[in-house]
Amino acid sequence: MAPSLNIVGAGHVGRALGRVFSARGIYTVQDVLTRSQAGAQAACAFIGAGHPVDALGWMRPAEVWMLAVSDDRIGDVATALARDHAVGGAVVFHCSGAKASSELEPLRLAGAAVASVHPVRSFADPAGVAAQFDGTWCGVEGDAAALARLVPAFEAAGARIVAIDAAAKTVYHAAAVFASNYLTTVLDAALRAYQAAGIPEPVARELAGPLAAETLANVLRLGAAQALSGPIARGDEATVSRQQAAVDAWDGASGRLYGALAEATRNLARRRP
Repeated sequence: MAPSLNIVGAGHVGRALGRVFSARGIYTVQDVLTRSQAGAQAACAFIGAGHPVDALGWMRPAEVWMLAVSDDRIGDVATALARDHAVGGAVVFHCSGAKASSELEPLRLAGAAVASVHPVRSFADPAGVAAQFDGTWCGVEGDAAALARLVPAFEAAGARIVAIDAAAKTVYHAAAVFASNYLTTVLDAALRAYQAAGIPEPVARELAGPLAAETLANVLRLGAAQALSGPIARGDEATVSRQQAAVDAWDGASGRLYGALAEATRNLARRRP
């Protein structure tokens, strides 16, 4: 029988990973706890396995515990779990990209092997992530004993594993924010600028889409410096100045963003071969 898994925190990440683990027979999902009993019931229905509970104290012993709670709750949950449960010999991991496995120190002191495993995905659509988990990169760090059990489990789920430096965990997570969240913010500025020029929003998306997709493909194929094009790459500072003035006049916040990105892009241009 597959090792037992308890899930604390069954939002998008907990649900998606729970479904993958259960569907592939990697873990037997046992008890599921989230913010409400109704939420736990919905999570078990999504996962297709598990018993919903409404308090940490009702959770049964398990071989593996996954803490998929928000970053600011990891420490408190770890303290409560170490206090209320016998976790000696168990593996406990959290899924945060920003916090290191040291957040689970109370559990390590209680005899558990601890780690962090961060899937580098957007979990806005947990069903989609669960259906297409193969190839997902997961950044891992923590106790060797925990990783010896978790890495094969995640690899069986289709994950690709990369070891990360726990001391640089915050910078590591910032990289994901740059690649995902801030990319969304920059594209939002582009769409709003198109609309300010009189272009309807649906058409703006069609204009921005090929540019963004081709640029991303070039960065991933060639590297950022080689993929850079546009007025700064050409040394056309007159165009940059006109654009800066126009964007400042249209929207002050977007103007400040444009200026910050222009300076960063000048630095990137200096690295071009």
